[in-house]
Amino acid sequence: MRNSARKQTRNHSVKARLHTLEKNYLELVKAGKKDEAAKAFSAVTSAYDKAGKSRVVHPATANRKKSRLAAKLNTAKK
Repeated sequence: MRNSARKQTRNHSVKARLHTLEKNYLELVKAGKKDEAAKAFSAVTSAYDKAGKSRVVHPATANRKKSRLAAKLNTAKK
């Protein structure tokens, strides 16, 4: 029981960080701040890679999210 409670706490904090990073990134894209959004994109993709590697989120989910976030950045650059 203690093990699962510890893992649940860890998973929750990682997922909360992912949501925060993604939200901040999307706000930058929406505002049209391309340079800052590119830096935020790097942080978001790194966080998703780490979460996928440690199985907090499924690796395919992490890849799908990264792909969709990259597409939003590319459309903002046009």
